[in-house]
Amino acid sequence: MASTRTPDPDSGWLSDEELAQVRRRLPILYVEAVPVRVDGQGVVTEVGALLRVNPAGSITRTLVSGRVMYGETLRDALYRHLEKDLGPMAFPQLPASPVPFSVAEYFPFPSPTRFDDDRQHAVALAFVVPVTGTCDPRQDALELTWLTPEEAASDRVSNEMEGGRGALLRTALASVGVLP
Repeated sequence: MASTRTPDPDSGWLSDEELAQVRRRLPILYVEAVPVRVDGQGVVTEVGALLRVNPAGSITRTLVSGRVMYGETLRDALYRHLEKDLGPMAFPQLPASPVPFSVAEYFPFPSPTRFDDDRQHAVALAFVVPVTGTCDPRQDALELTWLTPEEAASDRVSNEMEGGRGALLRTALASVGVLP
């Protein structure tokens, strides 16, 4: 059942009804993050993928993801979603200059992109973010699985990811030079 509470007018959030209405009319801006562990030379050694139950009840893998609120910087949105999904002790290392490795455009209908989201048209700025602390998934995530870059790029993992995020994950790995 959808909530009917009125949000704080200064919070940057919309009520469930307002969000549903906006999603039917406008693209929504998101940030997505691929959490990674790196060695002393900055080479990616592990890639994090969240395991969760989607609204249809299927178990899928996904990336850290969430909306950018009105008035929020990309850096703040990225940090907020990393902390929300991975826990407060993940210690993400945001880049000095937050430039995405890719822009993913999600559509609720067949499109020329590889990405889909039946709820909305969304544009996501995607980042690779090293984390140095202990990750304790929160919100709707069941667990965070650390994979080798080869495992993360596999067809098996790609097929477990929703909305085309397997292709986005492979693009992330290519952007940091760990895919052949």
